[in-house]
Amino acid sequence: MNRPADKPLYAVQDIPGKGKGLVATANIIKGTRILSEQAAIALPFGLPDKERRKIISQQLKTLNNDARNAFLSLQNRFPTKSQYVGIFNTNSLCIKTSTDEGSFVDQAAIFLIASLINHNCENNAQQSWNNNTRRHNIHALRDIQEGEEITLSYVFSLLDRAGRQALLKKSFNFTCSCRLCSLPIRESQRRDGNVQRVAALDEVAKHQRSTAPLQSLQCYHCVLAYHLSKYGREDCEYAQAHGDVATLLVMYGDLARGRYFAQKAASVFRTLLGSDSNEAAEFAAMARDPSRHPQYGFSMKWKTSVDEIPYGLGSADLENWRWERLIPEGISPFADIPSKEHFVKGGTSKKRHWCYMGEIVKTKLLHPVQLEVKDSRDKKVALHFYSSNTSDTGNSLRPGQYQKGYTVVILDALQYRFEFGCGINQQDLRMMKIFPLRLAKILALNKEVREFSIRHDDGKRKCHGCGAKAAVASMKRCSLCLSFWYCSKECQTAAWTTKAHKADCKSLRDPDLRGLFFYNWDEAQDSISFPLQVADDSC
Repeated sequence: MNRPADKPLYAVQDIPGKGKGLVATANIIKGTRILSEQAAIALPFGLPDKERRKIISQQLKTLNNDARNAFLSLQNRFPTKSQYVGIFNTNSLCIKTSTDEGSFVDQAAIFLIASLINHNCENNAQQSWNNNTRRHNIHALRDIQEGEEITLSYVFSLLDRAGRQALLKKSFNFTCSCRLCSLPIRESQRRDGNVQRVAALDEVAKHQRSTAPLQSLQCYHCVLAYHLSKYGREDCEYAQAHGDVATLLVMYGDLARGRYFAQKAASVFRTLLGSDSNEAAEFAAMARDPSRHPQYGFSMKWKTSVDEIPYGLGSADLENWRWERLIPEGISPFADIPSKEHFVKGGTSKKRHWCYMGEIVKTKLLHPVQLEVKDSRDKKVALHFYSSNTSDTGNSLRPGQYQKGYTVVILDALQYRFEFGCGINQQDLRMMKIFPLRLAKILALNKEVREFSIRHDDGKRKCHGCGAKAAVASMKRCSLCLSFWYCSKECQTAAWTTKAHKADCKSLRDPDLRGLFFYNWDEAQDSISFPLQVADDSC
């Protein structure tokens, strides 16, 4: 609702310990515009007190008596400063105004009603400055009950307790004692840890957009998951995160998902700031035609057409579609696999799968088994194996199965956050197998099998001995590992010696190892587990 109600939805009342404040006189629905007000006094940031006092005095003279008296009745938490400057510093709100040259300038402004709204770190109302209408608007951030105080947050929501307290003390000279600032120390530390992590992820996401888009998308996924958790909420940071995801997707040519996230950003901004806000208008325009966004086509790595948004999906399938870019591409390092706490379960049975490979560096514990493994990027992480079914002796690892230098392969692996950092917590042995080979050897075999075993588009295969392409009917394949094809006996003998196939042949007789190499990771398929059931393209 963009227009304030004809009858005020608030009353000015004395609030214990806070002075005056605004209290709801009726139930206010989320998204309602509670107040729309012009600035009485506005100053640029950074002026010295002497200059501030001069400009405030000049602007006060242009106000009528009621407005001047209203300003002078505002609270002053800076008694050591002049009265005008003290009142202004205590009650001013931040706005961003445009200049004649089209740039924007940060200013502080007094609003005779909105400046009465007190702070709460869990505010129930959202303030915004509309540069087009030159008015300061207050919207309900959530449903507000009759008799409840209307509150704003004077600080950025992604600050920890110490950061909020320091900024409020410096800027407004008071100590906040809201519920959030009064949490028990351990609970406060837990929340602060989440806030700090999300703020850091948001920064990483912005910096990696042009160099590591998948990692950037993973960061945004975690940011949005935080906002939907018990620690977060659907505020302007939540809306902006959707807008940032939309921009990232459009940068890489994904118009369908870009439109979806732009629509979501526009919808949330309409609720929080009004449909006449610049933010709502910006993302609504992006949703109408994302290809007109200035960053569209930075790369076409994720190219989709704008009309490829699927319809009729259930909530789980829709969520999986939204974040499908996060599904790793086949054999993936630790950094590319999804996080367990944010991975969406459910939906249709068919989906794309992936696997993690890590070479065992050392054994950390025997009961339950805890290993340290290293992936293809030399990233070392902890791998914990724990079965909740203690009576199932078959679903456990025996010492002979794992040792330094062996490679662990985990299907559909997920990152898990331990107290000491991120790793993998694996509970299902059917999704995991350990091969008595080094990781580098498995990756080299994978490359070799894909080059010499898989049929090419022209229906021919490459001879593993001489490298020449030939029709399948004219070739013979190794009868032991069934993986490579040869033009002649001489080529097979050459490969046996010069390409070390004598040693590799034994390894490739393991159907699960061959299955990893032949599995079509790009295609959505039913659930998988070991032993792998894979169509053998070497036939």
